[in-house]
Amino acid sequence: MFWFQVNEIENTKLMKTLKLLSVIILGSMLLTSCVAEVIIEEDVFIEEPSISLNTLLTSYEIWYVDIERTQGNGEIPFLQKAFTVSFRNGAFFANNNLVGIGSNGNGFGLDVGFYDTFGMDLEIDHDLDGVYRLEISQLSGNQIEVYDSVTNTSYYLNGHQRSTFDYDRVFYDNIHYFLQEYETWEKVYTSDFGALNEFDNENYLKFAYFGSGDNFNSSQDQNGIPINDIFYDYTGYYEVNDIANNFYRKTLTLDYDYLGNEFFELSVINDSKIELLHEPSGTVYHFKGLGLLQFKSSGKGKPSQNQKKRLKKADFMKLSK
Repeated sequence: MFWFQVNEIENTKLMKTLKLLSVIILGSMLLTSCVAEVIIEEDVFIEEPSISLNTLLTSYEIWYVDIERTQGNGEIPFLQKAFTVSFRNGAFFANNNLVGIGSNGNGFGLDVGFYDTFGMDLEIDHDLDGVYRLEISQLSGNQIEVYDSVTNTSYYLNGHQRSTFDYDRVFYDNIHYFLQEYETWEKVYTSDFGALNEFDNENYLKFAYFGSGDNFNSSQDQNGIPINDIFYDYTGYYEVNDIANNFYRKTLTLDYDYLGNEFFELSVINDSKIELLHEPSGTVYHFKGLGLLQFKSSGKGKPSQNQKKRLKKADFMKLSK
């Protein structure tokens, strides 16, 4: 009788143990099932673009090319040259020149090609540079990244409307490019005031694009001769810098090889005329641009990414001498 009671107690304990194990196993299975369910839901979640690429590109009239943010060792030629680009019903527009920016093509610039979109890919058939297939990423409401997988290069564009876009800021922020947009600048005025100085004899100034070696020339030839007949007596480098608290005036330094520097305050009279105040003498000069260069590709003007690196290296070597 005692033995039977002991067995009954042991069986009861065993049953309780088995029930407890069953509850633990069943609970683990349910918990695992719930966790697996969450993981599956996360795996299949795909964020779709809220609008199409074409709608995004046309939602802004002007896309400003933030050239200083460019990443990579290559270049997309038509973006390297452009200050702004626009996408209008399949036509691709660009403001490649500062002369006339804001008025050329009603602010859009020149029609320089065609474009089409495929998902988030943008295909541009440029009149001079050919066909490019580019990947577009939207970084914010009005900012996109344009990536060229062939050269592993990215450009960054900011969207604006023409009515609120600050064309003047683009002009004055890039005024060194404006100087390059004419074949030469001819002196057309010298003030009666100011001390006599050697620059009084200079009648022509020529500003070449960066990366071309010596990027400044001057000539003492007489006024009124054909552009191709001008003989440039001196060569050197030029540099344009900001003036604190004066957005519309710049400093211009003409570094004549072996002859020292000339210092000026530079202001723009209009799209074809500049004023130079010679700081040492107080004399004022006006120069008029001759031979406007219409840029449609990056053959001249803004330096490529590799040219920028070479220029920085050259500047460093020059400063270290």
